[in-house]
Amino acid sequence: MNFKLVLAATFASVLFFSCHHNVVTGKKSMTLIPEGDLVVMSEAEYTKFLNEHPPLPANHPDVKLVRSCGEKIQKAVETYYAQKNASDQLKDFKWEFNVVDENVINAWCMPGGKVVFYTGILPVTENEEGLAVVMGHEVAHAVARHGNQRMSQGMMVQFGGAVLSTAMSQNAEGTQYLFSQAYGITTGLGALSFSRKHETEADKMGLIFAAMAGYNPEAAIGFWQRMAKAGGQGPPQFLSTHPSSETRIRDLQGFMPEAKKYYKPY
Repeated sequence: MNFKLVLAATFASVLFFSCHHNVVTGKKSMTLIPEGDLVVMSEAEYTKFLNEHPPLPANHPDVKLVRSCGEKIQKAVETYYAQKNASDQLKDFKWEFNVVDENVINAWCMPGGKVVFYTGILPVTENEEGLAVVMGHEVAHAVARHGNQRMSQGMMVQFGGAVLSTAMSQNAEGTQYLFSQAYGITTGLGALSFSRKHETEADKMGLIFAAMAGYNPEAAIGFWQRMAKAGGQGPPQFLSTHPSSETRIRDLQGFMPEAKKYYKPY
């Protein structure tokens, strides 16, 4: 009995000390994997992905647009976290912004700020403000550590109450599989798959970051309306696990007054 109590107490303490505090929402969530470890995995997978899907050159207009927008969102995120005395949460980030010339309506951001946009989504974004909506959303997933949360849940199922650091080191193949599942690498599209709760959270966080970067948050409404039309008979990969368009737009409209507090057009 005493052993069970000690085990339960140890397990509870692991959960308690493995919580990530989201500085935007104020919520805490379980993140069992050190973010630095995920960044290392991310860098390897990002390099592998770009080798298999060569990005457009730096002088391409689409790349210039995406990188300009990405750097503004990056600056906004770093400013926001500095204001919240939480810059340490971004210490492992080494931002990269690339564009892959494929007719896929998708974009994603891995841990550490590794971003990819597909040219297929650019006609839907239409302009830099629409692009900022997507960029803010995808970056929000990374800084909120949504992938870590998803992977942590998988770790709990696969490794149970084992000491996680030992389990990870002794089961590298299993850990890599969980990483691939959490970040959608097995799809070949690098399409991150999150819960609807995470999607809604990323919508709101992304809107704040875009507004801080000087983009009108109202652009989000038009963008998601266009995304709904782009779905045709079925949702694009980008929308596969997202809330319905009507729910998303209604939620964004309700959050708009809060987002506008951060909006300072350049």
